[in-house]
Amino acid sequence: MADKNVSVITEFILLGLTDSRELNTVLFALLLLLYLVTVLGNVWIMAIILGSAQLHSPKYFFLSQLAFLDVCYSSVFIPKMLANYVAGQRVISYHGCLLQYSLVSMLLTSECFLLAAMAYDRYAAICRPLHYKRLMTPALCVHLITASYLLGCANSLTHLSSLLSLSFCGPNVINHYFCDIPMLFQLSCSDTQFSKVLFIVLSGTTSVTTFLIVVSSYLGILVTILTIQSTGSRWKAFSTCASHLTVVTLFYGTVIFTYLGTSSSYPQERAKILSVFYTLLLPVLNLLIYSVRDTETKEVMKRVIMRKILAQLP
Repeated sequence: MADKNVSVITEFILLGLTDSRELNTVLFALLLLLYLVTVLGNVWIMAIILGSAQLHSPKYFFLSQLAFLDVCYSSVFIPKMLANYVAGQRVISYHGCLLQYSLVSMLLTSECFLLAAMAYDRYAAICRPLHYKRLMTPALCVHLITASYLLGCANSLTHLSSLLSLSFCGPNVINHYFCDIPMLFQLSCSDTQFSKVLFIVLSGTTSVTTFLIVVSSYLGILVTILTIQSTGSRWKAFSTCASHLTVVTLFYGTVIFTYLGTSSSYPQERAKILSVFYTLLLPVLNLLIYSVRDTETKEVMKRVIMRKILAQLP
């Protein structure tokens, strides 16, 4: 039977964030609030962007896609965690576990390429302003988004195929609040060497490729900004990409530190805390950065909202 890769485990136990029942009650309330803010806030952003012709530009098109990904991303983790708190259990089925990680892989990969596309958009807007409309056509924007989703799906299906070839004979306890692939490797009773190499190669290729696109775009932006003589114009140019740069820094920083933390020398609890940041808090931070901290986006949305309110008045 050991050579047939047949999984005898039908479910996994997720230890979650804490064993304290008192803290679980507090966490349930916080997670519910976090989820409502994430979903309602990002849906609100998508509705305003889609419903206003003034916001039909590449920047806001990509922002609406980021909001959509954040809603989907939060929905992978939080509803299951809330359901476990209500039911008083920490169980996830074998197939549910693999599906959860597959969705995580797809959404993470898609967001990597989306952030790279947003960086190129900012590069074209600041470094090639006279050719911006010719470079960032609606067709190109759609193609970039489609490619991001397709690459995300391809990456996810590859990992899923690899996981399905592994056997899980026990134990079935995952010291985490979701099914992360390093944890599944540790629990497998199969030879995971190929799957680990595949994970490193695919994750590394995606991360390095998109990171280089982002870095090269911002190097070009930096060079262009330094050539601007006017301080006001220089600051205006920088402010148009400051929010995206903040989101990229938070995203890559937390993901890199989290997966560096899967080594045996790194405390598991600290890795779990870092995971909380990029899986649960980052979607809310993205929402706050673009709706509150981004001056341009905030002003445009204020004008759109006021126009809609005035249109309803007699």
